[in-house]
Amino acid sequence: MDSSTDRIANPWGPRTPYAPGTPWPARTDTHLAEGVTEGDVERWVRSASILHSNGDALDIAVRDGRIVGVRGRAVDRVNRGRLGPKDLYGWQANHSPDRLTRPLVRENGRLVESDWDTAMERITARTKGLLDERGPGAVGFYTTGQLFLEEYYTLALIAHVGIRTNHLDGNTRLCTATAAEALKETFGSDGQPGSYEDVDHADTIALFGHNVAETQTVLWMRMLDRLEGSDPPRLLCVDPRYTPVAQRADVHLAPRPGTNVALLNALLHEIIRTGRTDRAYIDAHTVGFDELAARVEECTPKWAAEICDVPAAQIERAAELLGGARRLLSTVLQGVYQSHQASAAAVQVNNLHLIRGMLGRPGCGLLQMNGQPTAENTRECGANGDLPGFRNWQNDQHVAELAEIWNVEPDAIPHYGPPTHAMQIFRYAEQGSLGMLWITGTNPAVSLPELARIRSILAQERLFVVVQDLFLTETAQLADVVLPAATWGEKTGTFTNTDRTVHLSEKAVEPPGEARSDLDIFLDFAARMDFRDKDGGPLIGWRDPRGAFAAWQRCSAGRPCDYTGLSYDKLRHGSGIQWPCTEDAPDGTARLYTDGITYAHPDACESYGKDMVTGATVTPVEYRSLNPDGKAVIKAAEYLPPHEDASPEYPLQLITGRTVYHFHTRTKTGRAPELNAAAPDVWAEISPAEAAAQGLADGDLVQVTTPRGAMRARLRTTAIRDGVVFVPFHYGYWDTPQGHRPPDDRPGRAANETTITDWDPLSKQPLFKTAAARVTLVARRDTRRGTDTDGTGTAGSGS
Repeated sequence: MDSSTDRIANPWGPRTPYAPGTPWPARTDTHLAEGVTEGDVERWVRSASILHSNGDALDIAVRDGRIVGVRGRAVDRVNRGRLGPKDLYGWQANHSPDRLTRPLVRENGRLVESDWDTAMERITARTKGLLDERGPGAVGFYTTGQLFLEEYYTLALIAHVGIRTNHLDGNTRLCTATAAEALKETFGSDGQPGSYEDVDHADTIALFGHNVAETQTVLWMRMLDRLEGSDPPRLLCVDPRYTPVAQRADVHLAPRPGTNVALLNALLHEIIRTGRTDRAYIDAHTVGFDELAARVEECTPKWAAEICDVPAAQIERAAELLGGARRLLSTVLQGVYQSHQASAAAVQVNNLHLIRGMLGRPGCGLLQMNGQPTAENTRECGANGDLPGFRNWQNDQHVAELAEIWNVEPDAIPHYGPPTHAMQIFRYAEQGSLGMLWITGTNPAVSLPELARIRSILAQERLFVVVQDLFLTETAQLADVVLPAATWGEKTGTFTNTDRTVHLSEKAVEPPGEARSDLDIFLDFAARMDFRDKDGGPLIGWRDPRGAFAAWQRCSAGRPCDYTGLSYDKLRHGSGIQWPCTEDAPDGTARLYTDGITYAHPDACESYGKDMVTGATVTPVEYRSLNPDGKAVIKAAEYLPPHEDASPEYPLQLITGRTVYHFHTRTKTGRAPELNAAAPDVWAEISPAEAAAQGLADGDLVQVTTPRGAMRARLRTTAIRDGVVFVPFHYGYWDTPQGHRPPDDRPGRAANETTITDWDPLSKQPLFKTAAARVTLVARRDTRRGTDTDGTGTAGSGS
C-alpha cells in the first residue's frame, strides 16, 4: 500500500483509469503490522476477505506463528490486488486479548470456564432429551454468513437429517434473503446472472438501494476507475441518502423509504411507453409481459412523484438513462431488501433487464447483491433451511435425489412445508415450542429488530441457548453454553462471493487456546449424537474440510451451483473461479443465461414462486400452467403503502444501515484500532432543514424514539432527504460497562432498540427501513469544552 495514502481518510485509494472493454489494471494493496517489512514475512497464505461480500482475494502474512498483515492478490479476477479498509486492518481482531479460548457453561446463573467434554455433553444431552420428549421441532439452528462452505454443508446435513428439523436459518435472512427470493421468482433458481466483469463493459450502471462505496469498497474502486477512464458509464443511484455513489451519479433519485415499487413501476412504464423493449427477447425467453404492461400502464412518473416525493422529471431522466443503455449493469442491496415490498421491488429490477433483453452478454449484468462473505454458500448448501444444491422442497424427485446422496429415506428429510425462517424461529422460542437454539457466528442480541424482545427471548430459562463464536458477544452473554470457535486464517475451507467466485482460504496460524473450527465442532456433535444413515453407517462420512468439499461436489453435481470441476489444488493454482465449474466449463462460468433461461423448467426449478402480495406458495400445478417451457417469469407488482408510516407523533422515517469502517455488530472491526478510531460510536443523520426546524446542531446528543423503544446518538447533519433519520446498526454494548444490554436508567445506543418486528411476505426478510420515529434533543454539545452542556459525555458513555 502506498504509504502516502491514508486508507481511512480515503477508503478507495488512488485511481487506475481504464477504458471500456479493457482489463481492469492491477494495483496491489498491502498492510503489515508496525515494524514488519515484506522481508520479515515468513509465509504468505492464500485467503479472501471475511468482512464483506465482495470476495477480495488476499494473502495472509505470517511471522512467528502470528498473522502480521495482508496483501491483495493482483492476479485475482475480483479485486486485481486491491483491498478495502476492513480487509487492510480487520485481521487484527484475530489477536484480540478477549478472544474466547475455552468453553463456557452456565452455573448458578454465571458463565464459567469448562472443558470441551463437559460443554458438548451438555449440548448432546439437551438435544437428545428434547428429541425424545418433544420431537425435532423443539430444536433450532441460527447460523451466519461467515462460515465456510464445508461447515454450512455439514450443519445442513445435521439439521435436515440428523435432527430432522425445519428450524434452520442464517442471519443472511437479515441481509440477502430477498436477493435469493427475487432470483427464484424470476429465474426459477438462485444464482447471480451477472459478473463483476460487467463493470468493465457496461455503458450504464444502475444502483438500487446499494451504497457500494461503503459496503463493497473494492467494487466501487472498479466503478470509479471506469468513471475516470475514457467513455465512462452513466450512473443512476436510487438512495434517500446522498452517498458517495449519489455524488458521482448522472441521476440521483431519493425516494421516500417504502416506495420502491411505485418508483420502479414508473420506470417500467416509461420504458414500455417509449418502445425501449426487446420484443424478440421477451417472446423467446419470458412469460408474463402483458400482465406487467397492464399493471404499469397507469404508473406514470407524475403518479409515482406523488408517492415517492421525487420530481417526475427526475424519474423521466432515469427512465431515459435506463432505456437508452446498450449495456446495462444493475445492482441491488439493502435499500431494497430491508424496505417495504422488498421482494416485489427486487423483482421489478429483474423485469427491467428482461424487457430490455439485458442479460447474458458482457456489460449486461444483474447482481442481486449479498451482504456477507459467504452468504451465497449459506443458500446453496441449505444452511438457510432450503434444500442443498438449490433443490425444490415441493419436488419429490429433488428430495429423492438428495436422499440418495445422503443414503437416507426421503421421509427423513423434512419437506412437508417451507423451511422455518429466522423471525419465525425466534417466535417459536418466544412461545415455548422451541426448547433449544444453537447460534453460530452471529449476534442477534444486536442485529435483530426490537432488541428488548430478543433479549427477553434469549434469557428465558426454558430455552437452552448454545452460542458458537469468537468473542463473548451480547448474545453469548445470554447463553447456557458458549463454544470458542476458530476464524478466518485459523482454519481451511472455501467460500463463494456475490458473483459466484469461489476462493480457497488456507489455515495460516493456530487458533488461540482450545478454540476449534466450526467444522470440527459440528463433526464432534454429530459423532456424539451418533447420527446414522439408512444402512446403519455414519450419516456424515467426512472428517476434514477436503472430505466435506468432496461430499458437497457430489451434492452440487448437475445443479445450477455445480462445483464438480473445482478442487483445492485447482483453487491453489488459480485465484477465484466462478461456478458452475464443470468438465464442460473447466474455467468456470462468467455469466448465467447466455443462451436462454436454464433452470426455470418445472422439473428443474428451485422454487415455483410465491404470490407477490401475500407470499403464499405457488403450487406445482399452477407453475406448470404458467411456465410449462421454463422461461423467465416477469412478475408484476402493485404498490402498497408501508405498514408503518410517519405521523404527527412520529414525523420521521427511520432507516438503518452499514458504514464503511464496520461490519455487522463490530465484534471484529471494533477490535481493529484503525477501524474503531475511524468510527468509535454511533450517530444519527438528519437533513439540515430537519435540524433547523428543531433547533438541533451537529454534535448534539439526541434521542431517536419509535413506538418500540429509543436509542441515543450524536447528531450529524447530512444531505439526506428531509423527513428521514439514518442510524448505523453496528453498535451494541460489548464495549460498554453494561456488556450485553442498555443501561437501566436511559436508552441504549443500538439502532435495533427501535426497529419493528415485521418482514417481507415473500423473502421473510426483516424490515429495517420502515419505522416511524422522532428525534429530540437530550443535551447540547459544548464545542468549547468538548462535553454536553448538562455534563453528559459521549453518546457511548451517555447511553
